[in-house]
Amino acid sequence: MNRHAVAAIYAFEMARWRRTVMQSIISPVLSTTLYFVVFGAAIGSHIPQVDGVSYGAFIVPGLIMLSVLTQSVSNASFGIYFPRFTGSIYELLSAPVSYVEVLLSYVGAAATKSIILGLIILATATLFVPLRIDHPVWMLIFLVLTAFTFSLLGFIIGIWADGFEKLQLVPLLIITPLAFLGGSFYSINMLPPLWRTISLFNPVVYLISGFRWSFYGQGDVSLEVSLLMTFGFLALFIAIVAWIFRTGYRLKA
Repeated sequence: MNRHAVAAIYAFEMARWRRTVMQSIISPVLSTTLYFVVFGAAIGSHIPQVDGVSYGAFIVPGLIMLSVLTQSVSNASFGIYFPRFTGSIYELLSAPVSYVEVLLSYVGAAATKSIILGLIILATATLFVPLRIDHPVWMLIFLVLTAFTFSLLGFIIGIWADGFEKLQLVPLLIITPLAFLGGSFYSINMLPPLWRTISLFNPVVYLISGFRWSFYGQGDVSLEVSLLMTFGFLALFIAIVAWIFRTGYRLKA
């Protein structure tokens, strides 16, 4: 393992993130704060509790997951796309750095950014609603797993995209709608049976459910199913990245 190379690429990505703190941290935190105010105050006044939890506190795990999902994809996709756009990717590919080391650097940096953002949003939420975390270790496990899983997805999108427009295509048209429909603001158990069954085909449901379970000890699906689905997504994205490096898809052309 070329630790110096991994550390250098990782440090470069984190430095770029710090230079764009307004876009990377402040903007997502402010957006999430607006959700707390609008949904927690306006809608929460009409929905006192969901599964025994105040509505304002109930939506916190979903809002954190919404930000972590979108930022993981965005950070990782731009991180690998920019070297392709500038042509510096060829210097990286010709350097004595393995594909695994490249992957660890970019995905690790993107996941780190998302985890930090998620913790900042969690701290901000405590200013608006009373929170409890029944299982803090599981909360961190789901946060880290989700950040790395969707950073891998972002890495794949960054390799696939051949323009800046495509970098935003999947997050805007797929990830964000799935997060909104995955129980961020409601429990899928509140839906009619047909729509609840349809919702179970939404992969984000399992991520949000597991993360919410770590807070309040209850979710839309069992903890075991949430973990199984999360590791399934992780394995799928690892397999796709392995195929990309093995074939040189959009890297060697």
